[in-house]
Amino acid sequence: SGFNSIGHMDTMSRGRHQIGHYKEGEEFIQNVFQVLSQIFTGKEKSNLAICWLQYEISKVIQCLQAKKKKKLKAQGRKSKKLAKNFLKTPDNRNNLSLWKLYAYLEWLLGNTDDSRKVFDTALCTAGTGGLKSAQLCSLSLLYAQLEVELLESTEGAVMSRAVHVLTKLTENGPYVPYSGQVLPVNVLKARKTYEHALQDYLSKTPVSDQDQAKDIDQLVNLVGCYALFQYLTVGIDAAVLIYTQASEKLEVSGSQKCENTGENFGILNFPTALEAVTLLHTNLLRLHMKISVYPLNPLREALTEALKRYPSNQSLWRSYIHIQRKSHSASKARRFFDSVTRSTNSLEPWLFAIQAEQMRKKLTEKVQRADVGEIHCTIPETGLTNRIVALFEHAVQSENGSHCPLLWRMYLNFMV
Repeated sequence: SGFNSIGHMDTMSRGRHQIGHYKEGEEFIQNVFQVLSQIFTGKEKSNLAICWLQYEISKVIQCLQAKKKKKLKAQGRKSKKLAKNFLKTPDNRNNLSLWKLYAYLEWLLGNTDDSRKVFDTALCTAGTGGLKSAQLCSLSLLYAQLEVELLESTEGAVMSRAVHVLTKLTENGPYVPYSGQVLPVNVLKARKTYEHALQDYLSKTPVSDQDQAKDIDQLVNLVGCYALFQYLTVGIDAAVLIYTQASEKLEVSGSQKCENTGENFGILNFPTALEAVTLLHTNLLRLHMKISVYPLNPLREALTEALKRYPSNQSLWRSYIHIQRKSHSASKARRFFDSVTRSTNSLEPWLFAIQAEQMRKKLTEKVQRADVGEIHCTIPETGLTNRIVALFEHAVQSENGSHCPLLWRMYLNFMV
C-alpha cells in the first residue's frame, strides 16, 4: 500500500497525532519474530524471546507517553500473554532476564503488587548466587530502582523494600520476601559485604577476554546496587563517592589496556562499562533532585563531562536537554552543543541541538500567544527560526547527516 515505515518514528508529530506503529510494519515485525522462533533453539531462542519482549515493552512505553489508555490496555494484554507463554517453556523457566522483563512490564502497566510478586518469585527461584551472580544483581538492581522511584523523600528509606532487596542480595542465602522492616545489623553486614566485593572486583586481573566481559558486566551491576544501597542508608554523597571510585578505576584500566595490548576484544567493554556507570550516576542525581532539595550543578557537570566522552548516548542527551529547559539562558547550552558537534562525527548532538531549539521556540510561541493582552516579546521569534534552519543546514552538510533520512524529514517538516 505505497510507502509505510516499519516500526515507528516517535520523533515526528503530525498535527495532534504522534506517528505510531503502522499496521503493515507491525505485521512484518511479528512475522519475522514468529519465523525466527521456529528456527532457533536453546540459547539463541531465549535471546530472541528477550528481544521480542523488549520490543513489546517499547510499545507499552510509547502508549504511556502518548497517554492512550485504551490502546495501553490492549497492548498490555497482548504483551503479558506473550511473556507468560515464554516463561511456560522449560528452557526459559529459570531465565532471570525474562523474569526481569516480565516484572518490569507489570510495573509499567501499573500493576505494582503483581510486579512485586513476580520479582519475589524470580528472586526465590534464583538460588543463592548473591553478588557473584550477574543476573541476580541485575534483577535486584531493577527491583530496588523501581521501588526507590515510589519514595516521596529519603526519610525513613532505611526501612524500605528497596533496602530489604539490596540487603538480601549480599546474604547468599535463600530470598525472603519483604515483611515491613529491615534489621539495622543486616544493613551493617551488607555494607561490609558490598565494600569487600567492590574492592575485589576493582583489584581483579581478568584471566581471559570472555571472563573480562562477564566481570565488567557484573561490576556495573555491583556498583549500581552498592551506590543505591548507600544512597538509601547514608545519603547522596556516599553514593556519588562510589560512582567516582568506580569511574576512576575503569578509566585507569581502560588506558592501561590500550598501552599493553593495543586494540582487542576486552577494550571494547571498558568504555561501555564506564558509560553504564555514568548513566547510573546521572539518573540517581536526577531522582534525588526530584524528591529533595539539591543543587543543579553536580548533575550539569556530570552530564557535560559524560557527553564529551560519549556524544552518541541518547539517554544522556535527553537528561541534558531536560535540565537545560529549566535554565533561562540558552547561551551556555548552545556553546556546549557547538563544541561537541565540532569534535565528533556522530549525529546525536546535532539532532538534540535542533530539538532543544525547537522546544525553546515552542515555549516562546506559547508565551506570545497567551491571551493576556499585550505582551512585550523579549525573545525575537525570527531569530530562533533562523537558528534552527542554520542548525539543519550544518547538520545535513556533515558526512553522516547527509545520509540520515530522519534528519531530512525533520528539516522538511520544520520548513512546512
